[in-house]
Order: sequence, then C-alpha cells, then structure tokens
Amino acid sequence: MVLVLRNIAGRAEAIVDRTAGNCLSWSANGDPVASGEIVIVRRLAAGFVVPLVAVPLILSFILGPATALPLGVTLVIAAFLVSCVLMIAGHRHGSAGRAGEEEERPGDLSVDFCPGLVLGLDAAGIVRSAGGRDCDWYLSFLRDPFGRAFVEQIHVSDRIAFVQSLDELRQGVDAVVIDLRLERPAIGLAHSQFMYVRLDMSAERSHDGSLRAIHAQMLDIAGEMQIRDMASRREDEVAAAHEAKSRFLAAVSHELRTPLNAILGFSDILAGEYFGKLENDRQREYVQLIRQSGAHLLSVVNAMLDVSKIEAGRYELLLETFPIAEAVYECEKMLSLQAASKGVSLTSRLPRGLGDVVADGRAVRQVLINLVGNAIKFTEAGGAVIIDATREGSQLKIVVSDTGIGIAPEKMALVGRPFTQIHDGLSRSHEGSGLGLSLVKGLTALHGGTFRMESRPGEGTVVTVTLPADGSGAAAVLAAEDNTVEFPPRLKPLEMQVRELGRKETVHDEAKAKSA
Repeated sequence: MVLVLRNIAGRAEAIVDRTAGNCLSWSANGDPVASGEIVIVRRLAAGFVVPLVAVPLILSFILGPATALPLGVTLVIAAFLVSCVLMIAGHRHGSAGRAGEEEERPGDLSVDFCPGLVLGLDAAGIVRSAGGRDCDWYLSFLRDPFGRAFVEQIHVSDRIAFVQSLDELRQGVDAVVIDLRLERPAIGLAHSQFMYVRLDMSAERSHDGSLRAIHAQMLDIAGEMQIRDMASRREDEVAAAHEAKSRFLAAVSHELRTPLNAILGFSDILAGEYFGKLENDRQREYVQLIRQSGAHLLSVVNAMLDVSKIEAGRYELLLETFPIAEAVYECEKMLSLQAASKGVSLTSRLPRGLGDVVADGRAVRQVLINLVGNAIKFTEAGGAVIIDATREGSQLKIVVSDTGIGIAPEKMALVGRPFTQIHDGLSRSHEGSGLGLSLVKGLTALHGGTFRMESRPGEGTVVTVTLPADGSGAAAVLAAEDNTVEFPPRLKPLEMQVRELGRKETVHDEAKAKSA
C-alpha cells in the first residue's frame, strides 16, 4: 500500500513539473507566474497526493464508501487550495519587502572605494585591518602597521593628541578629527621627512556602550599645509611691512620737524623785519610764501605722526573737562580768515547751556579744524559752511555742513583712507595729503564715537561726529586689552545709514537742507 502511495506522489509531482514548464513557456511575453510560486505549488501538490488517497480510504471504514469518497476528496482539495493561497501570498509579501530594501539600499559599498587609507583599530588603538582606494600607497611607507599600535607611526610631538582622541572615543564621543604628522622613511630629497595627514576616527560600540572598534579614514593634507604655511608667511610679511612703514613715518616726521622749525622761525623773523626792512614787496611776498609752505608741511608732518600713532595703537588720550562751545568758537576764529579769503561764509549755531564734555581737548579741536578746513577747501566762493553742536542725551553731536562740490556715491567707500584723495583728477585744484578725514575718523573711534558722512555732488556735504559727552566711550577703549581701533574705520553704506536714522528722506536731501 505504501509503495502504491509513493508511486502516486511521484507521478503527481512530475505532472506539476510539466504543467509549470508549460506555464512558463506560455507566459514568457505576458505575465508569467513567479518561479518561487511554482515551486510552492509543486511542493504542495506532492504533499497533498498522499492525503488525497489516504483520507477517503480511512473515512470509508468509518462512514462507508458512498459517503467517505466525496467527503474526503472535498476536504483534501479545500485544504490544498487554502494552503496554496496562504503560502503564495506570504511569498509575494516577502519578495516585495526584499525588493523595497534593495531599492532603498542597493548594497554596501566596500571601503576599497573610499579615498585615502581606511584603518580598522581595536579599542587599544592597534591596527587590525586596512583598506581604501590609496591603501597600497600609504602602506608603502608605513612601518609594518598590522598588529602594532598605530601611535608608533605618528611623530612624537603629535602622539599626545592621538592618545587624547582615543580617550575621548572611549568616554563616549562618536567621532574625532585630528591633524597629525606621520614619520616616513627618506625617499629622496624632494620628499619631506614627515607626512601631514587628517585622521577622521569613528567609534563602533558594543551593546553596553563600550568601545569595541575604531574606523579611521586617513587623508593626505600636504597641499593644505603648504597653503597654510604660505598664508602665514604672507601675514608675517605684511606685519613686517606695516611695522617698517610706521617706523619710517615716525623717523621721517621727526627728521622733518627740526628743519621746519628753523624755516618757520626764520621766515617769521624776516616777515617781521626785525633785523632790517625788506627792500620791496616781492621779497615780502616770497617770505610769506615760505612761511605758508612751511606751515602746511608742518601740518602734514603732524598728521602723519598722529595717523601712525593711531594705526599702531599708541595714541594716548588725555581726558579733561572743557566747554565744547569754546572749542567751536576757537575753531571758527582760527579759520574765519581762510574762509573770508575764499569768499565763503563761516558760521556756527550753538544752543544755550551746551555745557562741558569729557574728552581729549586737543583731539576734539583737531577734529573740528580738519572738518571745517576741508569744508572751506572744497566750497567755492559764495558758499557757506555751518558748524552745529547739540546734546542728545549723553551724546555730543557735532555737525559740519557745506555747500561745496560734494562727493560722488562711488567715491564714498574711499573716504577716510590714509593718503587717499577723493578729487585726485588732473584738474584737482585743492591741496592736501589725504590724511584729514582719516585722522578725524581715528580720533573719533578712540573716543568711542561714530562718524558719518552724507554728500551729493554739486550740492554739498554733511559730516556728523557723535561722541559720548561723559568720556565713557574713551574710557572703554582705554580699558580694553587691545586698545587699538579699526583703522582706517570704514564708512557704512548710505542705505544702512538711512535705516539706522529711521527716516524716509534721503541723505542727499538732508545734505542739501543743511547746506541751505
């Protein structure tokens, strides 16, 4: 009986195989049944052949042949169909899940495709494996790294940094990046004794959080180090040139002052005719020209000294309390003759009770003289120069406006740079060294104040200097560890100035109104 059942199962399996083969050949250009599903049907069919014969036989002894045969066959076929449906559905679900995983993760890339050298270290920093795109090149100069501590490959001065990085990984840090120097044998005169590399180390941890392994990627940064060295050398060269320029200015200014004092003194004696009258007016005119030229040169020398001191952070402020109104009146009297000779109206508008300020009196007077002198210099005959000073809370606000030639918008970025003249064309008829506004901005910054210039070509210029009236700004600069100021301090863009003032009219309109 058993042999008969085995013979029947074998024949059923062969029939299913032929059916599956016919199905695959028939559906090659259509919608074929998956090979996995055919295998499922084949196995189920082979498995259900024996129950298909055995169940009706067993039931025939219990219920009789007439009832057992149809009932047994029906039960076996139903079980066979249900099993087919469930197993095929499960197979398709598993196939879909695996297909989705393959689409999301096409496959793990080998470390051999990673640039540089990829090292596998254990928790003690011993090299266990190596890979990477440039593995062979790195291993050509590493001294037998496998089974040895990687720290032995590192230069002695950098080993502490590497050990500290390992300790950070053991304490819970996930990744550490350090720059190291590796010792390598002398290959030739064209190669350095050391190799500069960047080591990116990532921690692999056990279930309890302890460090199990370290994956380190090594990249050659020799090119980056060359750029760093070049930048450092250029920075040192710039600092040396800057220091040499400051010393040159100080030395030249000192050497020029001595003969200038003699020129000014003797020209004053000649102009005063203390040792005899001059024979004619031409001699008097020449003496006066010598006196004016010497005075102008002395002012340039003094400005050069002050600029170099501010630039080097050696300008010392001597704070004192003085009435600001007197400083404005002194400036007005000093420059009134110069304004009158050009046919320019010079006036000041000061409110009552302006009070005292705490500042460096000499520096504030120098700021006023430079601003008013520039305004007169660049204002044609018939124009006006106005000095305003007001108190706004704890701030002293000084405004010098004129109806002069103005400054073009594209030239505003050059304002305040030492030895830079805005009107430097061939037709420029105004003398100057380009240090006046630079000195004003530097002295204002030393007091902790602000400088703002607003101008429009052909209509005029308005310069506003704001200083803390109680000297707190200068005290803060003096108390700072690095009491140098940005020199030359840069002007803000005109649009930013307008936004800070919180008004709608443009700076050109204000300059025009002030000048009027």
